[in-house]
Amino acid sequence: MKAPFPVARTSGGFSLIEIAIVLFIVALLLGGLLPTVSSQIEQQRRAETRKQLDEIQQALLGYAITKGYLPCPAKSASDGAEDRAGGVCNKRIGFLPWTELSVRNTDSWDRLYTYSATPAFTNSTTPFTLIKSRDITLKTRDSAGTLVNLSNANDIPAVILSHGPNGLFGTTVNGVVMANTAPSSKNVDDQSDNATGTATGMTFVNRDPAGPSNSMDVAFDDIVISLSPNILFNRMVAAGKLP
Repeated sequence: MKAPFPVARTSGGFSLIEIAIVLFIVALLLGGLLPTVSSQIEQQRRAETRKQLDEIQQALLGYAITKGYLPCPAKSASDGAEDRAGGVCNKRIGFLPWTELSVRNTDSWDRLYTYSATPAFTNSTTPFTLIKSRDITLKTRDSAGTLVNLSNANDIPAVILSHGPNGLFGTTVNGVVMANTAPSSKNVDDQSDNATGTATGMTFVNRDPAGPSNSMDVAFDDIVISLSPNILFNRMVAAGKLP
């Protein structure tokens, strides 16, 4: 009886070529998934920051109802107490006074919130009234890129903002300012103004990041929320603090 034909032995492992092909396929899959995952993370961070800003807005309303005035900006990047001397604030614009409001001091990118309030509304010696003038204006840009009023002129008591994902002109908890290295553009200028106010008055820009005039080298991505005078007055009246 003849012996059966010998059976060729096969290796249980992968060849280098097979491993290279698998790694190449995995790299392609990861390359396609990473932009999607990154976009989802940024969307989640923006949503969380907006939620925090809404909570800050409610905290400001509660503070005004309790005290009869709004808080001053914080003393520094490391001290969340309001910077007040007597009845007057030492700062016109600065960091959110997180200690006074019992809220988080940074956005989802770990940068401090910027806060500004009309001096007449932060004066603790002479509380504001229904006829007290505000001095903050919100602006946006139209389809031609021109700045236009988003609110009535000099109508906002206070504004709070996050400097967004790129953090331009924002400040870290260590007090480091995120400087801009890109050429000047409307987007850069608007974010710069949001960090300091403008030379002509307390004007802040609130724009849709996906809207017109946002296709330059540095995107506008600040997240801005304001304290509505109507809501503030209504809450104060309902609480018996006004008129």
